[in-house]
Formats: sequence, C-alpha cells, structure tokens
Amino acid sequence: MGAFTPAGETRVAVLVDCDNVSPEILEHALRVVAQFGRVVLRRGYGNHGTLANKWQEALVRLAFTPCLQYQYAAGKNTSDIALALDAMEALFDHRADTFCLVTSDSDFAYLCRKLRERGATVCIVGEPKTPDALRNASDQFFEWRREEHFQEPVAEQADKPAAKAESSAKQETAKPEPSKPVVKRRPRFVVDAVSLLAGGTSEGKVTLSALGQYLKRTDPAFSPNAYGHSGLLDMIRTYDLLHLIQENGGHWTVGLAAKEDEPAEHAAHA
Repeated sequence: MGAFTPAGETRVAVLVDCDNVSPEILEHALRVVAQFGRVVLRRGYGNHGTLANKWQEALVRLAFTPCLQYQYAAGKNTSDIALALDAMEALFDHRADTFCLVTSDSDFAYLCRKLRERGATVCIVGEPKTPDALRNASDQFFEWRREEHFQEPVAEQADKPAAKAESSAKQETAKPEPSKPVVKRRPRFVVDAVSLLAGGTSEGKVTLSALGQYLKRTDPAFSPNAYGHSGLLDMIRTYDLLHLIQENGGHWTVGLAAKEDEPAEHAAHA
C-alpha cells in the first residue's frame, strides 16, 4: 500500500488513449472514476501530432502526465504498448488496484482481461463506437456521447429572481448600495452526482458523507459556501430533485426525488 494513501482507500489509475478518443471525454471520465476512490495515476498516451495539438490544453489543465510515444515505423502504434506496459507495472508495484481505460479501441480487451485475472477492477470510458469485445472485457463500461459535454451545470430556475433583484439594486446609483443578500445556488452537477452514486445501489441512495467526498474528488475546490450554503446538508435541502432521509443512526442519505414522494420529502425535512 502506498505511503500517502489512507488505509482502505481504493487507488485508481486513469490511462487515456489520446490517439483514439476526443479531449472532451476527459472531464467525464474523471467524474465517473471519482466514485471508486482516489486517482493516483493520470496519464495520457499519444504520438507527437496528437499531444502537441488538440490534447495539450486538456492534459495540462487536468493535471495529466503526457506520455509521448514516437512512431518508429509508419502504421505502428507504440502508444498502445506503452499504456499496456504501464498498467501492468502499476498493478505489480501495487500503485493502483482499479484501472480506468479511456478508449474505444478493442485492442485493449486482452489487457482488461489480464488486469482482472490479477484481481484488479477495470472500467472503460468510451464513445458509442466502442466494440462489444472491449465493453464485455471490463467490469463496467461508461459510454460518453459528445453532446453531454455541452450540458453546462447551471443554477436552477429558482435562482433567476434573485439575480434580477441584484441587477436592479446595482442600477440605483443615487442611493448607497445596501448589503447584498446571499444568493443560494443549486448547480446541476450535484443532482448528476447523486444520480451516478445512488444509481449503482439497491436502495437508490447514497450517504451524505460519501456524496461530499465524491464532490471533492471531482473538484478539489468544491465548497457549499461558494454557492451560498453553510454546509452540504443545507445545500441539499434546497433541491426539489433530491430526497433527504435521516436514518435511524442519525446520519443522512440522499436519493433522487420521485414526484409521488414529494409529501414524504417535506415531512423528512420538517
């Protein structure tokens, strides 16, 4: 076990086949793997033409190590071999026990099988073109569609009146500007996080602490205070799309709210 990894925490390696997929897939992949544990390896593999152009900004911004592989002969993809060797090395060195391969290339199906034979968990994040041979070689397959990248997380409709009131206050230049009320915002990515985490459970819910840990993994700068809330519990209470439950032990769990459950949700909040 690594010296800087808390006991019992899963160590995740995210290895990206940059020659095969689009840079827009990268953020989606990080959101997906954050549910499994702490990402300890972030590497992007590609040739000079790939890494020097469209992938450069994405790898730098998201703190990936670029692994440049020159093509020694035309038609030979050395990046795939480098990715596979690094994956096996990370497994044998016990640096990672869960692997996320970001690719749609079925050539990695054998690597997936070998990693799983050695006890590792393997997930694939790929595009719709991903062949069944690769999908079925993994423990979980997460499909990314290009249009998902353009669905920006925005505050829900309830925030708009507050924004208009703030704009009107700025226009009253003749009077001293009063103290601005705190605007509580409800970004959509919190609902998406609950949907992802709770969707994989039989109960359809996730603990509040696990949700907070996941949100921190996806964005180390995440804080409910930045959205006008005193804490994560206070933040979740403002969502009509989420259902809060205080369990017998006193801890809180969160799930997606169904329309017919609205009265029960209000009762739980009371």
